[in-house]
Amino acid sequence: MADVDFDRQVREAFSELEEIEDDDLRDRVVEAWTLGLERGGWLDIEDVPYAWNIQEVTNVEHVRGVTRIALETAREQREFHGADPDIDTIVAACLLHDVGKCYEYPDHVDDVVLEEPDPRYVSEEIPHSISGYALAHEVGCPLPVQRAIPHFLGEVPTRTLEAELVKSANSASSNAITQATMGITLQEWVEEYSQTA
Repeated sequence: MADVDFDRQVREAFSELEEIEDDDLRDRVVEAWTLGLERGGWLDIEDVPYAWNIQEVTNVEHVRGVTRIALETAREQREFHGADPDIDTIVAACLLHDVGKCYEYPDHVDDVVLEEPDPRYVSEEIPHSISGYALAHEVGCPLPVQRAIPHFLGEVPTRTLEAELVKSANSASSNAITQATMGITLQEWVEEYSQTA
C-alpha cells in the first residue's frame, strides 16, 4: 500500500479530538480510524462518503456534525437538566460511530481512491455500526465508548445516556444531510433505499 500518514490525516480531519481530555483515549480513536482506513484500502480519509449513494458529503463532515451536535446537547443536558454526561465517552463514540464505513463502502467509490482493500475486513455484509464497534474494541477503547457506537435500534440491549446522545445526534445530522442533498427525510431515505442500504 502507498505510504499514507493516516495518523496525521485523522488528527487534521477531526479537530474535535481535542475535546477528549484523556490522551490515551484520543490516541485509541485515531488508531481505530487508522486501522479502518488501512484495511479498507483508502488513500485519503476525505474520500470515504457519508452514504453509498450520497457521495457529495464526506463521512468526515457527517462525523464532525454528529460530534458537534452531541457536544452542544450534552452542554444543555448538564446546564439545563443537571445531568452529567461523560464528554470523553460522547466525543470518542461520536468520532467512531461511522468508522466502520471504511469497511462497508469501498465497493461504492471509484477505484482511484482505493488501493487493495483487505477482503478479510471489507464487506457490505456487516453494518458499519457493528464493524465500528469491533474496531473500537480491537484498539481497547473503554466499554462505555464501545457501547455507544452501535446506533441502530436493537444492536445494544442496554443504552446509556451517552449512547442515546450519539444516536440522536446521528439522526439529527443524517436528517440534515438527506434533506440538503436529496430533499427527503432520513426516514424517507431509509424507506426508499433499505433494500440496498
